[in-house]
Amino acid sequence: MADPLFETVALIGIGLIGSSLARIIRRENLAKTIVVSTRRPETLARARELELGDDYVGDAAEAVANADLVIASVPVGASESVARKIADRLKPGAIVTDVGSTKASVIQQMAPHLPSAVHFIPGHPIAGTEHSGPDAGFADLFEGRWCVLTPLPGTDETALAKLTRFWERCGSRVDTMDPEHHDMVLAIVSHLPHIIAYNIVGTADDLEAVTKSEVIKYSASGFRDFTRLAASDPIMWRDVCLHNRDAILEMLARFSEDLSALQRAIRWGDGEKLFDLFTRTRAVRRSIIEAGQEVDAPDFGRHVIAHPPKPEKA
Repeated sequence: MADPLFETVALIGIGLIGSSLARIIRRENLAKTIVVSTRRPETLARARELELGDDYVGDAAEAVANADLVIASVPVGASESVARKIADRLKPGAIVTDVGSTKASVIQQMAPHLPSAVHFIPGHPIAGTEHSGPDAGFADLFEGRWCVLTPLPGTDETALAKLTRFWERCGSRVDTMDPEHHDMVLAIVSHLPHIIAYNIVGTADDLEAVTKSEVIKYSASGFRDFTRLAASDPIMWRDVCLHNRDAILEMLARFSEDLSALQRAIRWGDGEKLFDLFTRTRAVRRSIIEAGQEVDAPDFGRHVIAHPPKPEKA
């Protein structure tokens, strides 16, 4: 097994991403010590029951005191609060990163409070499920998925290379990107689809002509897949909307224009336009499968086991 990259890693937040990191760090021997920190005592107690770390600390400042790598796995709206709490206890040379799906806002919240002696390298592993909490994590969550790093100007190259190696050993493919460009890309590939899903499921729930029991009973695959997205953590997605507002609003405006064009095609019976659109979008699906970002399995791979069984301890 490869040598650890870090002596101590502090995980601030132990939800889906944080608990998955804990599991992969342990399996791949990425650190000698894992310190788990979260605000809620019951969540910290559950992390201890699951043996996700070596030390368990409610105070984030105490958790980072000896850490060489600090990973904030919290809703993006809590980023500034975390930065303020840990700033005075970070040791010189430590790498501080995050996993939030908006980057410009996280940088604005965290950078002013972090000391110049640490290396702040924002990040975003593009991986997840609709589940949350310490029980939701699994070690293969990042396997074959992209992790985007958005380093600030003047970032130490050695620290960036070390964080890149960390994510690669977690199974990720790593790319770097400008924070604003990241936020625009994620607005269309992640944020907008979730917003649409929340809205469609909400519309169905509000219908007076169709009962809720009928919506559930007769759900076809399309609506069923929307409900998976709409089951995601509401706190996280509230914060995403508030902290990537400009990019999301721009993509919503473009989507609204395209939706109006689709509405006109249906109203006027323009079958050629409808066929062209559906053919083009089908090709996008094939491209995603070919890129290894989805499985080409019947029923969209719904029956593939998402959480592989944990290996037995020797």
